[in-house]
Amino acid sequence: MFATTDAMNDDYEADPWLSNNSSDNSQEHKYFLKFKEIFLPCMYLMVFVFGLVGNSLVLIIYIFYQKLRSLTDVFLVNLPLADLVFVCTLPFWAYAGTYEWVFGTVMCKTLRGMYTVNFYVSMLTLTCITVDRFIVVVQATKVFNQQAKWKMWGQVTCLLIWVVSLLVSLPQIIYGNVERFDKLICQYHNEAISTVVLATQMTLGFFLPLLTMIMCYSGIIKTLLHARGFQKHKSLKIIFVVVAVFLLTQTPFNLAMLIQSTSWEHYIITSFQYAILVTEAIAYFRACLNPVLYAFVGLKFRKNLWKFAKDIGCLPYLGVSSQWKSSEDSSKTCSASHNVETTSMFQLQ
Repeated sequence: MFATTDAMNDDYEADPWLSNNSSDNSQEHKYFLKFKEIFLPCMYLMVFVFGLVGNSLVLIIYIFYQKLRSLTDVFLVNLPLADLVFVCTLPFWAYAGTYEWVFGTVMCKTLRGMYTVNFYVSMLTLTCITVDRFIVVVQATKVFNQQAKWKMWGQVTCLLIWVVSLLVSLPQIIYGNVERFDKLICQYHNEAISTVVLATQMTLGFFLPLLTMIMCYSGIIKTLLHARGFQKHKSLKIIFVVVAVFLLTQTPFNLAMLIQSTSWEHYIITSFQYAILVTEAIAYFRACLNPVLYAFVGLKFRKNLWKFAKDIGCLPYLGVSSQWKSSEDSSKTCSASHNVETTSMFQLQ
């Protein structure tokens, strides 16, 4: 998921050079535009609905039920907060993709800024969660004895993440503007700094989280393999799911962006425009999947989710507490390692 993409901003439509060269296959290009006008709003709105519901639930549970007791809780609140602000910008882009930008220059700069800031916040928080998982699993005793100190550093880290994200998003805010071509478009375009912006996006948005995952999860897997019992196998499964989802959602679009940056001629190939559009939409699904990967898999979170559902009257009391107590006892019994038992990936306490 990137802060500046052709699919979102219609840059390939806005460029006069592209418009002149696409006249040779105008019929194919018209089919693509028709597909885009249907596909983009549907994908944006779907991510908006599921991302809004999922991330809102995560915030409610962690703030009002789990009370941010640990460093992990601090990061797990920062991540859905970033994703929540991101998905709230999607209805505007959905409307602009179908019709045109009608919200003015100030809203253009504001929404581009919100989009970009929360993109960086989300990816940097994802990186911090990976490091946190490594510290918790590999150095469980040290973390357990200094929970208050680690929590304070987590809050400072989250603040720094927002500040850094705002700073690296300034080009999007400053140079974001509404221009008219075939229609009004909110876009960012500055040749002088576009290479720097792309390099920053690739580094903070893909390579840094990827390298962090590889290094930290390698250490986590090594630690868990020395543990005994069923619990380590469940933890390993979740690790593989986390890495697989990140690779499957982020790699295709990042590859497309790298190809796009190497040759301007790719802009005139309609199939490449389809690739940019579809891979970008796939990357957006991360905002929907994060609540599942980093919260819903937690035993404590699921227990609090049941409590929340009961409190608002969605579910009758059906002996949920005793069921969860049984699950917790079973989980503790199956664990043969204190290190893994107290800091399991799937408990995320």
